[in-house]
Amino acid sequence: QVQLVESGGGLVQPGGSLRLSCAASGIIYSINAMGWYRQAPGKQRELVAVITSGGRINYADSVKGRFTISRDSAKNTVYLQMNNLKPEDTAVYYCNADLRLITTPTLTAYWGQGTQVTVSS
Repeated sequence: QVQLVESGGGLVQPGGSLRLSCAASGIIYSINAMGWYRQAPGKQRELVAVITSGGRINYADSVKGRFTISRDSAKNTVYLQMNNLKPEDTAVYYCNADLRLITTPTLTAYWGQGTQVTVSS
């Protein structure tokens, strides 16, 4: 019914940059919020950044000033620009979308398959 397709992960040196993209497709009526979470080995999944349909943005304290989330509502796509990457940013990054389908008014969370980001020299 809904697919979230992520791209842009990879290996980068400390201080480098990456840009993640996530496109939502399917029988979507509306998207309330889109965001990025990450999960490092042995740790719980944590919020990185989220942007609502109204443009309100929230960042994890650990990425403020380094990461920027943006959204193209016409394309149902969310981006995460990551600058000044640190080894502790290494994780699998997951896209999330809270949305309503054409077939039901219920707000439901959908997840992408995840993309690996590795920061290492």
